[in-house]
Amino acid sequence: MLRGAARLAGQLIVIACLGYPLGGCSGGPAGPAASAPPTAPAAPPSAPAATDASPSPAVTRIGNATAAPPWLGTRPLPVGPDGVVAAQDTPPELRNRSIITVDDLPPPADGRFHATVTAVPASVLARSSWTRKCPVAATSLRYVTVGFRGFDGRAHTGELLVNARAADQLVTVFRKLFAAGFPIERMRITSAAKLNAASTGDGNTTESFACRPVRGQAAWSQHAYGLAVDLNPFQNPYQKGRVVLPELATAYLDRGDARPGMVRPGGPAVKAFAAIGWGWGGDYGSLKDYMHFSATGG
Repeated sequence: MLRGAARLAGQLIVIACLGYPLGGCSGGPAGPAASAPPTAPAAPPSAPAATDASPSPAVTRIGNATAAPPWLGTRPLPVGPDGVVAAQDTPPELRNRSIITVDDLPPPADGRFHATVTAVPASVLARSSWTRKCPVAATSLRYVTVGFRGFDGRAHTGELLVNARAADQLVTVFRKLFAAGFPIERMRITSAAKLNAASTGDGNTTESFACRPVRGQAAWSQHAYGLAVDLNPFQNPYQKGRVVLPELATAYLDRGDARPGMVRPGGPAVKAFAAIGWGWGGDYGSLKDYMHFSATGG
């Protein structure tokens, strides 16, 4: 009996130490801040660093979700002579990607959907990709926290920087996705360092604001105005010719093989964004941007 208890305690210690590193579309220009629902918790002034995050809950498998491969986000891909990172076959571990969420913000204690909308705290702005060169003023952005359902089936809390005029609408979108059980792996504000880092081709962060131009162009992306959202990029990659982003997500170019987290025509994500007038990159003709939703449709 004591030997069994000791073995169990050792297993729990190993499990509690599990964690993983994390490693992301198309785009033109851009109300007062929305009030949070009565039951919403106060927005934290700043999320803890990713290195401080811990798995939630502390097990290696929850339903069909498993802990991330230990190499995730750690292997930069080589850049070709043309300056392009070539797409590669999806590693077997990620062909049906279903990863346990590591909490960057405290998950809701009651397991229900909550949201907050506030002015952007200085500490949050400082760890984002915003600078004075961006096409939108910091005062025109809002810091939004929303509940989301992980691939582990648990409720988690995500964060976004969005344009003030879209904040209320996006809370409505994510409330619908939560109610529909649409799984999201991670929702985190991207830093300038992360935005410009060498690609590992395996990122899967749902995000809105990113101060960058349209891919391959000089014009600002809708992300640079906080008027676009990329949803589960790995399950919903960008493809234009031989270019695939994320580069390891080629297994998800087969849109006939329906897997959790994929955005599909007529599905809950397309319907939720269409209800606020946002277009979907999966409807583009010259390329496909399955992760991308935007206020202009571009």
